[in-house]
Amino acid sequence: MLPVEVSWFCPLCDDDYAELGVADPTLRSSWPHCRDIVLRAERNGFDNILCPSGYTLGIDSVTFAGGVAPLLKRIRLLVAVRCGELWPPQLARQLATLDRMLEGRLTVNLISSDLPGAPLPPEPRYRRTRECMQILRALLEGKSVSHEGEFFPLEIEPPGVRTCSGRAPLFYFGGLSEPARETAAQEADVFLMWPERITELAVLLDDLRARAGRHGRRLRFGYRIHVVVRETESEARAAARALVARLDPAEGEEIRKRSLDHASEGVRRQAQLRGDSDDEGFVEDQLWTGIGRARSGCGAALVGDPDQVLRKLRSYAELGIDAFILSGYPHAGECDHVARDLLPGLETGPLARAEASEEADARPPDRG
Repeated sequence: MLPVEVSWFCPLCDDDYAELGVADPTLRSSWPHCRDIVLRAERNGFDNILCPSGYTLGIDSVTFAGGVAPLLKRIRLLVAVRCGELWPPQLARQLATLDRMLEGRLTVNLISSDLPGAPLPPEPRYRRTRECMQILRALLEGKSVSHEGEFFPLEIEPPGVRTCSGRAPLFYFGGLSEPARETAAQEADVFLMWPERITELAVLLDDLRARAGRHGRRLRFGYRIHVVVRETESEARAAARALVARLDPAEGEEIRKRSLDHASEGVRRQAQLRGDSDDEGFVEDQLWTGIGRARSGCGAALVGDPDQVLRKLRSYAELGIDAFILSGYPHAGECDHVARDLLPGLETGPLARAEASEEADARPPDRG
């Protein structure tokens, strides 16, 4: 198995439970709770950690990243930012500052979002996202921007603060809709996916490779999934059942609807997987969809003993996925399980800037 980046998840968006759907005030999104999870992930040897963003949920990702950055020595931060919420030049300045604070260990998960309170249909929203990504990459690489776009008419010099490398951090980006795939093919470094059957994943990767190739680019691939790993498969399945044992279906539906992205193509696909699962919620070996009964977005988990889960992760790596973003409930406890039972069986290391992006980085400087 080739080296892979293994990341953990920081539940900034009020997504931490001992039992799904059962509120626990000690697990609410807060500075001390989320800070401690990041520090735990660093101690446990994870390469990176996703700090998610949701306007209506939890605490702000960029502000949180600025607070936790001086406490870290090794781990990277994968900071999610919602493209509709921030003016690109100011966002570039924030990201360059964060990269400096992290001594070059910043990666960015760009989300095609609405401006809160001012929704856009998908097609123009993704056009705006592409403009935002183009402007960000240029400014973060120290280039002047002359951009007469549909959404951002700009004549601007790059911010005074630069990233440590002088390059833009890796852009992680995901989405299943047609405009999302095209945005990823044109502008992303790492295409980020939610749980799916192996056969469907292979089709999706082939499609994105072909799309990126038409733009003279190559993509890397990341996979976001939950994990319930225990010493034996029976113990893992029992832990999964206990996680949803007290879940009220109405509460689960309410939780799923809280996200601004609850009606996206990707979320609909996660619901389809649940519909295709067996009586215990499994849609294929080790892939359990029960966790999606109480969350929007990534809606399935790998459930099994260490050998079974590692075998599944290796099967994904054989498809060409080299970045994994794992999570589990509660996030602090499962972080320890995964570090002990899975990390020793994986050759890990943070993703270097993809050589694949070099073609994209040779774009004309005035593209914006």
